[in-house]
This record gives sequence, C-alpha cells and structure tokens, in this order.
Amino acid sequence: MHNGIFVTGTGTDIGKTFVTALLVKKLHDAGCNTAYFKAAVSGNERDENGRLIPGDAAYVKKISGISQPLDTMCPYIYETAVSPHLASKIEGDLVELENVKDRYEKLCDEYEYVICEGSGGIVCPIRYDDRKIMLEDIIKNLGLPAIIVADAGLGTINSVVLTCEYMKAHGMEIRGLILNNFHKGDIMEEDNKVMCEKLTGLPVIACVGENDTDLDISAELLEQLCKGGKQ
Repeated sequence: MHNGIFVTGTGTDIGKTFVTALLVKKLHDAGCNTAYFKAAVSGNERDENGRLIPGDAAYVKKISGISQPLDTMCPYIYETAVSPHLASKIEGDLVELENVKDRYEKLCDEYEYVICEGSGGIVCPIRYDDRKIMLEDIIKNLGLPAIIVADAGLGTINSVVLTCEYMKAHGMEIRGLILNNFHKGDIMEEDNKVMCEKLTGLPVIACVGENDTDLDISAELLEQLCKGGKQ
C-alpha cells in the first residue's frame, strides 16, 4: 500500500508549493524517507544550458532538504505560464496518465512517503484534446487521499466549501484543510478557521504563517494522514 497525500488547493497562487515543502520537510526531519512528485508543472525557467528546470520541485527540494534527484520529481515540465493543458498544446509533450502513474509508482518503490502536489485548483485541465485529463483523474489514478490548502483571508469560506463539495461529489477523499497566510489572533481568520471546519466537517490540521519554517502539526499525525492510500 502506498503512503502519501495529494496536496490540492482552492486556486492558483494560494501557497500549495510552500505548504507542500513544509509537509515534506516535516517528514524528512522526522527521519522518514520522503519524496516529492508533481505530474505537470508550467511556468518554468531554463538554466544556463537551456534545460527547463521545474521551479516548484527545486523550491521543495531546497526548503525540505531532501536528496531526491530533481529529474525524478516532475514528468511533464513546461515553460509557458498557463494551465498545463494549454502549455502542452503550445509546446508539445502531452500528458499521458500511464506515464504519470509509472513515474509515481517508481518513487513509491524507493521512498516511504510520496507527497504529491497538484496544478492550480481542483478543476484544472491537464490535457484537453482527443483525450481529456483533469486534475481529479490524476488524484484518482494515483489512489491518494487529499489535503486542501486555502488562503486564510477574506473569501476563503466560500472557496473552501465549494472545493470540498466538488471533491466529495466526484469521489475524492479529503483528510483535512491547511490555512496559509494565517495571522494568529486575527478575528476574521480565526473565525474562517472555525467556519471552514463547521461547514465542511473537516479538520483544519495546520495554520501556516507567511514566514513559518515548520508546520504546527506532529510528524506522527502527518504520517497517519499519509497512510491508507489505495494500491
């Protein structure tokens, strides 16, 4: 049985990569052999040799301290900063679900835990031509439960509830919420936390501040959240 979690979000630029890096770091610092995986990543830059570097993966590797080779982290890397389905149309190299699963399973054979990060929000087209692959297809194909990352500020109740309802209606398992850009003691953000829990029935497992270098969650609880994914 694979041990891992899929990190999705309520939208783009809400801090999924930052939170994912802290999740990987938490497990790594606890002595767990942990890997990072993102099926498709766009908006990347080239190095001095002209090679595309998966920026999100490089960031996670730097923050978490894992030694996993960069070229094992992301099967599909695009330069254009648009949704993966459009970037792949512009640049070629269309996403194949079979290849994504194969690359993921190779990591599962080598690492104890694999933390996967999604692209954009939950309704994100990964490929849309004669074959249609949505982000949810990747989550289901990998057989992983999910964590939802949301910004702690104004509007998050609506975006969290809508994301949860969509995921539940489409058969995805959610194990918790993480609020990013959280300001402890802020009356609105503290209330957002309470209301998100009440309206979704899901726990807020961590609140993350802008400059945090660690998550306020135990490694033991994180390990439990990562266990029980489908084969």
